[in-house]
Amino acid sequence: MKNVPLVSCCVTVFLLLILFPVTILNAEGLGSGDHGNIIISVGIAILAATIVAYIGYLLKQPLILSYIVAGIIIGPGIGFGLIRDINEIETISRFGLILLLFLIGFEINIKKLKGSGKSLLVSGFTQFPLTFIIGAGFFFLLGYVFDGGKYGLFYLAACCSLSSTAIVVKLLYGKFELDTLAGRISLGILVFQDIWAIVLLGIQPNLTSPDIFQILFSFGKGIFLIVFTMLISKYILPRIFKSIAKLPELVLVSSLGWCFLVCGMASILNFSLEMGALIAGIAISTFPYNLDVMTKIVNIRVFFVTLFFVSLGMQVPNPFDNPSVLLIGVIVSVFLVVSRFLSIFPVLYLLKNGLRVSLLTSCNLSQISEFSLVIASLGVTAGHINRDTMSVVIFVFVITSSLSTYMINYNDSIQRFLASLLKKAGLKDIRSAEQQDTDIGGREIALLGFHQTASSLLHELLSAGRDSGQDRHFKDKLIVVDFNPEIYEALRSAGIRVVYGDISHFDTLHRAGIHDVKIVISTIPDTILVGTDNLKIIKHIKNICPQAKIIVTAENIDKALKMYEGGADYVFIPRILAAKNLAAMIGMILDNKQEQMADVVGKEVAMLRSRTEIL
Repeated sequence: MKNVPLVSCCVTVFLLLILFPVTILNAEGLGSGDHGNIIISVGIAILAATIVAYIGYLLKQPLILSYIVAGIIIGPGIGFGLIRDINEIETISRFGLILLLFLIGFEINIKKLKGSGKSLLVSGFTQFPLTFIIGAGFFFLLGYVFDGGKYGLFYLAACCSLSSTAIVVKLLYGKFELDTLAGRISLGILVFQDIWAIVLLGIQPNLTSPDIFQILFSFGKGIFLIVFTMLISKYILPRIFKSIAKLPELVLVSSLGWCFLVCGMASILNFSLEMGALIAGIAISTFPYNLDVMTKIVNIRVFFVTLFFVSLGMQVPNPFDNPSVLLIGVIVSVFLVVSRFLSIFPVLYLLKNGLRVSLLTSCNLSQISEFSLVIASLGVTAGHINRDTMSVVIFVFVITSSLSTYMINYNDSIQRFLASLLKKAGLKDIRSAEQQDTDIGGREIALLGFHQTASSLLHELLSAGRDSGQDRHFKDKLIVVDFNPEIYEALRSAGIRVVYGDISHFDTLHRAGIHDVKIVISTIPDTILVGTDNLKIIKHIKNICPQAKIIVTAENIDKALKMYEGGADYVFIPRILAAKNLAAMIGMILDNKQEQMADVVGKEVAMLRSRTEIL
């Protein structure tokens, strides 16, 4: 069974070699005029994308990368030349750009940005300009300029300042790290990058004549477009969408109509259609119907976006014709990774997020964005940059997106290695277990890791203390070990003893001073734990404090039984506990106990309104 992916790849490659010649032979008989050629070209592009994407899936590579590789294979530069006229699919693929940016706009929720923490706001605002400045200096040294109709320096610096939302979200979601502090900051920076991208799209039309008054006039038109669309979305669109909310198809069509209306307005004001789509998405990002619209548009977008990235791959020239372009792509890829650490790490570190979060966020964003390909593509169309510069951007995307797959999957190991080097160089971390006073006399309960379940448990324990008049007494019994800087500060402010450290390290637990506690609790399941699991935690606790009772979390029955065998005193499975409460509620409904149910729900609502937790 271990050879299944290899066999599948071989079979797929075989199909690729067989089906393409067949497609070509059939194409000569099917095509009749330009329309027939376009249909055939689109068919070949989709067929190639399907086959190569399947291979990429088996090799755990990003789909976007697979689509570009498919374009390379069928394109005239390096591949078989199955499609020689790229223009045949470029026009159709541009719909994909518009829908892609429309959906990206959906993700920019202005209300959420207002309530973001200082670390997210500062890092999000500074990351792009810092990376752009560093990039401008780097590309100047490489020989790129920004004058005389040549704008390679500007485009490369801008493109290398943006990271891939699709890749980062997909990989962090798969690792259950979207809701971690590093994950939230990473997503916040990506949102700010989208806002900076709007600025870029506004500047693009004026690059050929960078007159300050013309640029200011362009920004004025951009502000007018944004304000106008926001006013419509606030006072008119809600009424329209509310009246058609019961007709999902009409909601979808109306959303697309709104998108293309704003695109048309952008075009009249001499902005790109893509900028209009982005603003249209932002304008309705807070609507209650946006999730439904997104799920429907995604299905349409996939087709057009696939064609766009395939067409990008078709534009990649043969690197053997100009090896210097590929070499520059490799050099720029290395620079891009380094630039992320130079522009993100210092800011987060100075904001007291610690080495771990600062390094993880830098690591997560070390790739170029698919949006950069869009900007570079528009630059080629406008005559701002040549095909070689576009090829550099594509090569960098291919290299960094492949590399990023591994950097995010192994981000914890990478940050540990880099953190150890930085500590040796003299950088101090948030007060760790080694630096803290470990005199915890009277501490009886140790919480290892602090996530949502631990937050609720802490509330229950402190509530029990308040009810008995021993709130302070309960706080004095608790100690928490966690490496989230926000949690560290929040718990300290609440008067809870907290040790900053990684619970996956035996040395951290040893130095945390939990040798005499009576109960050790791990409420975090294995899928969220980084660098360890609950069985290893049980083993460590048995060595550090053998007298303590151990409570751990399992996600299924088999793991729970193994944990009991490993020495756990109690293993709780959250889904089973939740199911018991739901079963009781279902019983009330079936037995028509309306008054009893109303009483339970009333108490539940009152409890939720009065409840305050750390998380």
